[in-house]
Amino acid sequence: MAIGNREQGFTYLAALLLVAVSGISLAAFAGAWSHAREREKQAELRWVGGQFRQAIGLYYERSPGGMKRYPERLEDLIEDKRFLTVQRYLRRVHADPLTGRKDWELVPAPGGGFMGVRSPAQRSEWSFSYEPLSSRGR
Repeated sequence: MAIGNREQGFTYLAALLLVAVSGISLAAFAGAWSHAREREKQAELRWVGGQFRQAIGLYYERSPGGMKRYPERLEDLIEDKRFLTVQRYLRRVHADPLTGRKDWELVPAPGGGFMGVRSPAQRSEWSFSYEPLSSRGR
């Protein structure tokens, strides 16, 4: 009878070890998946920021008359009513991939309006602004 009890104890110990190894490997997988998801969100944020930068640049460069102007608000990029026909530089205001909300912070332009957007989730790292060609050489 003593021999049977030892075998059951060994099986129980092996099952505990299997559960521990499974938990450790699942934790490692979850960490890798989390980092991969964060990289995907950052890549999407770069794409969305590029769309904003391009739309602001088109709005600025296509300003009617001699005076170049930045848009006053994000909605101006969706419907620019400065022309006889409505111009559209963006189809919609994209959500911030890091927060999931459309709560972009506007980067003010020196002469009024805004020249870019900033992600509120990572203010210092993610800022997308348009700088005209004439001021880039300075």
